[in-house]
Amino acid sequence: MAHAPIEFPPPVDSAAEFVGPPTDDPDERIEVGVAIVGGGQAGLACAIRLLQLLADDEELTERLGEVPVAVIEKGRVAGAHQLSGGVMNPSAIRELLPDDDSWPHYGEVKRETVYFMPNRKRAIPLKPTPPPFKNHGNYVVSVAELNRWLGEKAEEMGAYILTETTGQKLLVDEGKVVGVRTGDKGRDKAGGEKGNFEPGSDVMAQATVLAEGCWGHLTGAALKALDLAPKDPQVWALGVKEVWEIEQPFEKVVHTLGWPLRAGAKWKEFGGSWIYGMNREGETPKVSIGFVTGLDWTDARFSVHDVLQEFKLHPLVKKILGDGKRVAWGAKAIPEGGYWAMPKLHAPGMVIAGDAGGMVNVPKLKGIHYAIESGRLAAETIYRQLKDGSSDFKGYEDAVYKSKMGQELYESRNMKQPFGKGLVVGGALTNAMVLTKGRFPGGHWATHRDSEAPLRYSGREERYPKPDGKYTFDKLSGVFLTGNATRDDAPSHIKLQQRVPREVADAWTYMCPAGVYEVPEDAPEEGMVDLIVNPSNCVQCGAITAKGGRLTPPEGGDGPVYQIT
Repeated sequence: MAHAPIEFPPPVDSAAEFVGPPTDDPDERIEVGVAIVGGGQAGLACAIRLLQLLADDEELTERLGEVPVAVIEKGRVAGAHQLSGGVMNPSAIRELLPDDDSWPHYGEVKRETVYFMPNRKRAIPLKPTPPPFKNHGNYVVSVAELNRWLGEKAEEMGAYILTETTGQKLLVDEGKVVGVRTGDKGRDKAGGEKGNFEPGSDVMAQATVLAEGCWGHLTGAALKALDLAPKDPQVWALGVKEVWEIEQPFEKVVHTLGWPLRAGAKWKEFGGSWIYGMNREGETPKVSIGFVTGLDWTDARFSVHDVLQEFKLHPLVKKILGDGKRVAWGAKAIPEGGYWAMPKLHAPGMVIAGDAGGMVNVPKLKGIHYAIESGRLAAETIYRQLKDGSSDFKGYEDAVYKSKMGQELYESRNMKQPFGKGLVVGGALTNAMVLTKGRFPGGHWATHRDSEAPLRYSGREERYPKPDGKYTFDKLSGVFLTGNATRDDAPSHIKLQQRVPREVADAWTYMCPAGVYEVPEDAPEEGMVDLIVNPSNCVQCGAITAKGGRLTPPEGGDGPVYQIT
């Protein structure tokens, strides 16, 4: 009998454990005006826009208190946990900061090619370039760099950025969100207090913004506790990325479809690759290369990290990377449910912005500018309502759906789902949707949880190349490049059942790009096994939540410190 991960849910009740009233004495609470959870592009754009508006409003600034805007960021710096391909549409950042074009990038996209790879040797260019892959006028960026820059801008304007701080619990009082409780620090593996223990604090706010990124801990809890969940479940993809230094500049953007993925519908291997030139005057030329695949795959031994290593053996890729050197690695989940899987974006006292709200255009591979735009729209609604003494932020959701972003998300609402029928049929249906802007085939194509996919074996792992440490790599060498310094004696932040059928244990082990999960060497080939979990390896990609577990925040400051991802 084939098992699916959803049959073995994590031992956690998000609504009960992570949502509740304030517990600190009133005189020990930290009072801020607006609390923004997440120092990514959505949260920082929100902070910047709020401070732009408050700069000319002394009365409201005074009402918001000594700290009008606070950003709670779990990484060591803004951008520490940020990773994307990434090609950014510059429209949103230019609207946010019209007089400042100094944001970091690696050049404007001027040349692009999409290839279909039928096998490990051939690459067929698709001409003309399919419309979703046209990137002329967009820019290659590192979101880790971009968010450090945005963080500096926000601080210059007066934002208080609390790095190495997690949002552990959403504070709700009489049906209204009133802030967040930060996580404890200095607990041992069993949860006991070490000598350097610091308890978390209740951060009370007149408005709370959840901008936690692809898998939002508090967002997930809020969807259940505050009845914000959409009718269709969110689905995700997992992307694994490397950055290479190369001898000669690579001056275009490449995407590929096909090999090494299998086209058959039963495997549900939907995804592809990117190769982006990263060129900046005075720096060694680099390329961003990565592979992304939907997390509803059915092969218990499918591994995106190892598929990327396999992909690098293609002659087209070897010609680009040449005798280069890998200098960075990372992994991140991507929300791909689109329009139908977007939650309700507001509750009394609270809004949800960016990837936490599922704002990603799947066919266009774009989400960075949506995050910035949603942060700006959230700030404008919050400012307007707080000025009127109201905590009703419904106008934010209305603004999102009326914006160009909302229109594009509606047009692409059914463009991921057809690939459940395989690459050929799915590609044909999606092209029809692109050409008709979603009108044909129309209707509502439902999404299904990634963890519902029954698992099977095929010997897929036999194709993965053996790491040589120079061109192909194992998982732990990538984790080392991230600067991950999570304590080995910290409590586990990963909630999942550890005694599961062998195929579920294999699925989690192969899925994880950071080697967090291990099947014991003496485990039986069939039946139940006891999974080994190594939480200190975790790079916060979020994939385990999609595939049947539950990621919660680690201790503040733990996890990767991405630099150029």
